[in-house]
Amino acid sequence: MSLHQPIAAGKSSFDLVDAEALLTALDLMPGQVLLDLACGRGAYSLHLAQRLGPELTIHALDLWQEGITQLQNDIKLLKITSIHPAVADASQPLPLARASIDVCLLATVLHDFKADGNHLAVLAQIQRVVKPGGRLAVLEFKVKDGPPGPPKGIRLGYQAVGNLLPPFGFIQREEKDMGPNLYLGSFVAAPA
Repeated sequence: MSLHQPIAAGKSSFDLVDAEALLTALDLMPGQVLLDLACGRGAYSLHLAQRLGPELTIHALDLWQEGITQLQNDIKLLKITSIHPAVADASQPLPLARASIDVCLLATVLHDFKADGNHLAVLAQIQRVVKPGGRLAVLEFKVKDGPPGPPKGIRLGYQAVGNLLPPFGFIQREEKDMGPNLYLGSFVAAPA
């Protein structure tokens, strides 16, 4: 294990999500660029790349070196060219240009960032890289007792997520059900 292992390293919510509903809700278009931030082993990135092919560019970033290494191995094995994995701390300047991302996916990690107290720095980085009119897609556990998922006390409902975002220029758009345990909140970056 590395010294920089995130709270939920090695865990993935992908098996809990309605993958088809997620694909529909993300509404990704050919030529778009997706950021899978705090991607872990990249289960979401791999699924999206396999479903949408090379016309979607995916930047998969995580602090957890072991997860990125596993993703790199999977990419080679599956001969995927559209995923660009890298080790990066989401609360520090991301290795991406300003306004270069169409959609940023935070898959069941915002509650961890908030629990760590670094969510404001993470959201500032997302604000920097998402294009005006681009989207932030926040997949989170519904606020109810688990398992699965984190303790109820640190879960973030759609409105709680929405309350964090106005200082970063994101406007609430919609909430969609992603199965019995998860929802997807969609937020739009204010035009420049």
